[in-house]
Amino acid sequence: MDQGKSSEKKKVMVAIEESESSHYALEWTLDKLRESIADSTVIIFTAQPNSDIGYIYASTLGTAPVDLVTSIQENQKKCALLLLDKAKDICAKRGIVVETLTEIGDPKERICEAVEKLNIDLLILGSHNRGPVQRAFLGSVSNYCVHNAKCPVLVVKKPAV
Repeated sequence: MDQGKSSEKKKVMVAIEESESSHYALEWTLDKLRESIADSTVIIFTAQPNSDIGYIYASTLGTAPVDLVTSIQENQKKCALLLLDKAKDICAKRGIVVETLTEIGDPKERICEAVEKLNIDLLILGSHNRGPVQRAFLGSVSNYCVHNAKCPVLVVKKPAV
């Protein structure tokens, strides 16, 4: 066995967003996999969706004020940073130090790109428990990542109440 590889820290990424299922997946990971990830680098990731600037631009007949577009983008960034801070606090209360990362764009694509760029060993996501019809219309970030991420993917489903 290559000793250099075995002593290398594993990288675990938990992708989050505002949903309850996402927070459940983070807490489940911290509680159930605590010992498994104790010596790993844990990264909390969130994607800021693209502002629908095209819609704003078209609906204002091409006269969207730059201030409005900038304000929307700044607000999305603030929301993402608050979400990451909350996740960091949840981790800190359990004694887990994490790194945080946010990117702008389609979450499923940005998650898979981050996995590849950061050489992630395990990706963990929450599941919205959507049925097949909802998945067909809304898409599924977890389904996309299961099929496209360049590492094993763990999808955590929140139990039905």
